[in-house]
Amino acid sequence: MSFHWESLVFAMLAFLILYWLLNKYAFGPLFGIMEQRRKLVQDQLQSAEQNRTQSEQLLAEQKQAIEEARKEAYSIIEQAKQTSTRQADEIMSAAKAEANRLKEEAVKEIENEKNKAVGAVRSQVSGLAVMIASKIIEKQVDAKAQEELIDQYLNEVGGKQ
Repeated sequence: MSFHWESLVFAMLAFLILYWLLNKYAFGPLFGIMEQRRKLVQDQLQSAEQNRTQSEQLLAEQKQAIEEARKEAYSIIEQAKQTSTRQADEIMSAAKAEANRLKEEAVKEIENEKNKAVGAVRSQVSGLAVMIASKIIEKQVDAKAQEELIDQYLNEVGGKQ
């Protein structure tokens, strides 16, 4: 085997021309495409990170909004309970006041009716007493007959009460 330096120079010259052609026409566009691809991947990673950050922020805001809604709902429920309790107390006190008023009116009505009945009985008694007196005067009887007559009318008056 012999070594030929011309073939080595020719091979080196061919390699350099091939390298220059590849560098000009193949490596440049290939590296450009790879650089674009690297930038695209980097942009997508940044976009994904921004989207993740925004999603976390929105999730936190939604959780806070839900918590505020729960607190507000609880507040409304508590306020409704207090309002219903207050209204129930007001209704009960109004009912008690009305019952007391009706009771007082009934007591007054009963007292009035009692006074009317007593007045009617007194008028009847006084009428009977006048009638007894007139009959006594009419008969002009002796004392014994008068006493019997008075006892008889008093028994009648006593029986009517």
